[in-house]
Amino acid sequence: MLGTDPGYGAPAAGVGVGNWQLPHNLRWSFQHISEFLPTALISRGTTPVSVLPCAPRDLGPIVLPAAYPGEPPMTVASVMAETNTDAWMLLHRGNVLAESYLGGMLPSTEHLLMSVSKSMVGTVAGVLHDAGLLDTAAPLTDYIPALAGTGYAGATVRHLLDMRSGIAFSEEYLDPHAEVRMLEEAIGWAPSVRPGPVGMYPYLKTLRQKWGHGGVFEYRSCETDMLGWVCEAAARAPMPMLLSHLLWGKLGAEHNASIGTDQFGTGMFDGGINATLRDLARFGSLYLHDGVAPSGERVLSRSWISQTLAGAPDSRAAFTNSPGDNRMPGGMYRNQMWFPYAGNDVLLALGIHGQMIYINRPAQVVAVKLSAWPYPQDAAKLFATLRAFDAVSAVLAAEHHAERQSYLPLFSVPPREKPHPSAPGVPGAPA
Repeated sequence: MLGTDPGYGAPAAGVGVGNWQLPHNLRWSFQHISEFLPTALISRGTTPVSVLPCAPRDLGPIVLPAAYPGEPPMTVASVMAETNTDAWMLLHRGNVLAESYLGGMLPSTEHLLMSVSKSMVGTVAGVLHDAGLLDTAAPLTDYIPALAGTGYAGATVRHLLDMRSGIAFSEEYLDPHAEVRMLEEAIGWAPSVRPGPVGMYPYLKTLRQKWGHGGVFEYRSCETDMLGWVCEAAARAPMPMLLSHLLWGKLGAEHNASIGTDQFGTGMFDGGINATLRDLARFGSLYLHDGVAPSGERVLSRSWISQTLAGAPDSRAAFTNSPGDNRMPGGMYRNQMWFPYAGNDVLLALGIHGQMIYINRPAQVVAVKLSAWPYPQDAAKLFATLRAFDAVSAVLAAEHHAERQSYLPLFSVPPREKPHPSAPGVPGAPA
């Protein structure tokens, strides 16, 4: 069993920097980050809100295929009930089939995204690349000369996008001495218990290289923080502005988003973005529709989407040989997105404590789940959620296929009596 949701609600005492990540405070703190940490606005701009048509359907009874012989039956409803869900929704072909809010969340509530933020920063990098402002093959020192002599000297933008630099950085969340926790201290997201640099950028300059850049994949939050710094240098603008103008303001978002910052206003790029459930579904739709937002605006080029889906020739080998236990055989990591399977049909944006955007391209499904798991990582809850969305996608894809197969044209369309105005050779037609 996954374990039932203990119903984390409002904290018993005040929440602040010293206790916001304690399990019993998470549900509240993830929905109120701006009340105890500094944040910056990510504006939705003036683009009209893109409508998400509703076609409600009870997806809860759908049964997940057993992962192993004798596994107790699981349904979509039981997975959502047992994985500390704050909110979840599922879109099929642009229609909202399910949308549910728990734990005090509302459609207007911003929720901390943790490392789903990485996929948004990766998207900004893609937009800058499309605009000719960011060369993925360029060394980081081309954009930030101050990195000469640091661990990142010799690394390229591509190494950051795919998390394949040689930087020494531990992502062991339960180890108080891991670099991921030292980073939180440096930016003021946790009490400082040791001497060290103050601020995101000063901390990143202290990181050292442990092996050659461009080797195996290793998941490290510092890669996205460095990528955010490079994007700011390339565009000569702060990340909240880039996120607003290049991404959020084009989605047709309903609400503004926000990003947590350090003591100097620098964004916490690897995990500090806060947004509403529906707007996350709008973001996920970009990767379903080849870079076009629900608003109809093109955000990313088709070529960026294509090379994200294809990966590099050695992306899967680099993932397989990762020192981390990723538990995704045949998968890969590309442009700050996860590919959990051997193909490129499904891609994910993932964050600790149970944040997920799920994109299934063949089934035309985008699903979002926001959670407050007690512990940062929980493989049982992660993969149960993934399997639940897979199960719904399989049902919807089968139904759509059956509908298409049952359609039989009753009439043949007669040929036109006159050439269509756009036909070649017709006066005024395009050459």
